[in-house]
Amino acid sequence: MKILVVEDDRRIADFLSRGLTSEGYQVTVAPDGRDGLERIRSGEFELVILDRMLPYVDGLEVCRLVRQERLTALILMLTAKDGLQDKIEGLKGGADDYLTKPFSFDELLARLEALKRRRPAEDTQATLAVGPLTLDPESRRVTCRGREISLTVREFELLRFLMANAERVVSRQRLLNNVWDYTFDPGTKVVDVYIRYLRKKLEDDGPPFIIQTVRGVGYKISGRDVVS
Repeated sequence: MKILVVEDDRRIADFLSRGLTSEGYQVTVAPDGRDGLERIRSGEFELVILDRMLPYVDGLEVCRLVRQERLTALILMLTAKDGLQDKIEGLKGGADDYLTKPFSFDELLARLEALKRRRPAEDTQATLAVGPLTLDPESRRVTCRGREISLTVREFELLRFLMANAERVVSRQRLLNNVWDYTFDPGTKVVDVYIRYLRKKLEDDGPPFIIQTVRGVGYKISGRDVVS
């Protein structure tokens, strides 16, 4: 997902850019409302994190113009204005969600995941392929080198999310959000346990199909250097 961060505070903008990039998002930063509005109009971004108090064009006005022009980007308004009336104005102005500063990065991620679920999935039934591994969401059939692999419902959803993000590192929190629908870390090793289940099933009766562990971050599934 491509995210536009419209934020004039460089420290916050850099923090968001680094954090979201590490979570697998493609992030662009706009330093003021005027630049941000032009970038939103390009149609390139699916989601916008929009500061309310911005140079040139106020964030609330940016939001109103985006909705007036029927642009489809989702908008999370991020602001220090935490009064009830401020939130009402932001939501009435067209924001899809409203988060006040200071904020928890984990809460921000959870809100982004919730906003993503509002957007209709595109081509969700397309067959996924990574190296010799294929997954058909419609028939729920998984094969590797011609061998059909039997997976539980949770294993299937975990593999589908990894394959949809092939060659990218996916954090444990993103897996918890998307596969288990947890907006917090329950303090268990559930992701690691299910990764072990998947590895065993994918590597039986043939050369290993690698789900890589990226220490301290999460996991990545890769079709590179795997012989079909």
